[in-house]
Amino acid sequence: MIGRWGWAIRRVTRRIWFRAGLFSLLGVATALLGAWADPFIPLSISTTIGSDAVDNILGILASSMLTVTTFSLSTMVSAYSAATSNVTPRANVLIMEDATTQNVLSTFIGTFLFSLVGIIALSTGTYGEQGRAILFGVTILVIGFILVTLLRWIDHLSRLGRVTETTQRVEDAAVAAVRQRRRTPYLGGRPLLDRQDDVPAGARYLRPSSIGYIQHIDIEALSELATNSGCRIYVLRLPGEFADTTAPIAAVHDGGEIDAAALLGCFTVGDRRSFDQDPRFGVCVLTEVASRALSPATNDLGTAVDVIGRQLRVLAAWAEPAEEEDCGIDNVFVPPIRSEDLFDDAFLALSRDGASMVEVGMRLQKALLTLARIDHPDFAVAARRHSEETLARAEIALALEADKKRLRAIAARVGMVR
Repeated sequence: MIGRWGWAIRRVTRRIWFRAGLFSLLGVATALLGAWADPFIPLSISTTIGSDAVDNILGILASSMLTVTTFSLSTMVSAYSAATSNVTPRANVLIMEDATTQNVLSTFIGTFLFSLVGIIALSTGTYGEQGRAILFGVTILVIGFILVTLLRWIDHLSRLGRVTETTQRVEDAAVAAVRQRRRTPYLGGRPLLDRQDDVPAGARYLRPSSIGYIQHIDIEALSELATNSGCRIYVLRLPGEFADTTAPIAAVHDGGEIDAAALLGCFTVGDRRSFDQDPRFGVCVLTEVASRALSPATNDLGTAVDVIGRQLRVLAAWAEPAEEEDCGIDNVFVPPIRSEDLFDDAFLALSRDGASMVEVGMRLQKALLTLARIDHPDFAVAARRHSEETLARAEIALALEADKKRLRAIAARVGMVR
């Protein structure tokens, strides 16, 4: 469970400008290292290095790193465009937060600044003979580091923005969010199983002042507010759900007066969903990928079938046994994510868009059969419902009776699981 500020800091550290800024500062500090360490280097070492050796190398580095950085940025933009066109725009944030891409670009920018500061320092006479020797040694190390980075970048470019690579990132993000929610099914609070019946009568309802998706809820801050005012807080909207000014997102019961603005400030509302506290978002994005693949313009059955397998792994992770973390919060009540909602996110659009394709229908029925067999109290019921709905859509869309029989046979096996 991460507080609001911790979540905000995590989001900032994932931005490319943050890592590039750190590498740039490191490059400048490294370039100025020679001036500071000048007195500690024996003069005999510095005399063996030519006076123009460092200048020439730094000049080559500065010009080449500027070119490579420009090329890498254009490649990254092309990868974003490819992901938007071939996968889904919602997956772009995962590509933008790719650690390898950020490290490579940051290394190039940092090396460029290192070279530029080194050239300026040499031109102004900041370095003595010993400092020039240190700069030469550091430059050789930087060249070796750049060589390794370029090799990694070449390998990474072969996968950046590809459909399979992007869907893999979405799956990883979804599985990570699912497992985190399994450890904290109520975000660290207490269960609110029914958002209507379990909220006490006479509770005060609070509505947000802005419209958008809830991206993060600071449960610890809510608990502190509830403790200070001696009340109980009921969360009515989970991360990923849409909030508007007409519907409440929280309710307060008992205790004294509470700071409504501070309470609403514990809910971060934005214009788009986030993968962190929202396991359903990753499932929805995977479904978008499959729906786009099934569109007549794309007609990529292989990607749709691949996504069904990924959805199966994500939902199987939801059924994995997990030890719940006890955060010691007993005055904030949070509704759980229902398994049937995850099934709807994963299979509703797929069964509609793939109703006329027997290959997709068979893979869907087999995935639902597997999920029905998994040891989870809600999976069998949800799997049977979606199997029946998928078969009903296929009965309408398919023309060949043999294809319908294939689907009926698998759906019958799903229906027998109890």
